[in-house]
Amino acid sequence: MRSKKVLISAAIMISLLMAGTASGQATKSGKAAPKTANPVVSLDTTMGTIKIELFADKAPLTAKNFLAYVNIGFYNNTVIHRVDENVIQGGGYGTDLRARPTLGPIKNESKNGLKNLKGTLAMARYNDPDSATSQFFINLGDNSHLDPTATDAGYAVFGKVIEGMDVVQKIAAAKTAPKGMFATFPVQPILIKSATVADAFRELP
Repeated sequence: MRSKKVLISAAIMISLLMAGTASGQATKSGKAAPKTANPVVSLDTTMGTIKIELFADKAPLTAKNFLAYVNIGFYNNTVIHRVDENVIQGGGYGTDLRARPTLGPIKNESKNGLKNLKGTLAMARYNDPDSATSQFFINLGDNSHLDPTATDAGYAVFGKVIEGMDVVQKIAAAKTAPKGMFATFPVQPILIKSATVADAFRELP
């Protein structure tokens, strides 16, 4: 009788060990916790770091364009030149407040199904829907009026803040005043010191 109990106990222990091994293999293979295949960019600002996931799957042209600017160091030492109740905006002007020469404009991908929700990134542009180059903004709330409609092209969402929304809120709380052509420029200048992307996503096909 005792030997049967020992055999049963041993069988239970082996089963538990096998289950644990299977679980460990699933975790190591990534099946248990799949990671996003989208690029992640870090914006190191004078107020803290903001990490952004780019929706390369939904806005491929816009994500590729943004990465191109990151890779050439375009955003390094640029200012946040607009802070209002709806957005914070940057990516176009150096610390001397002169516009930096940009790459060519890109096609508007606003009809990709992504909405201008709180924490998302979208491309700034002129009246021409296909005039976006380097400037982008982070939505401070749900800005449905920036989404495309039957009569308005809207603004293309291409990413979202995944870390550092508290930094975004600190920037949003900055005191502003008119400065040159900027209506709501931070009184204490806020810089994007650098923009970097994970090595695995230096370029998109």
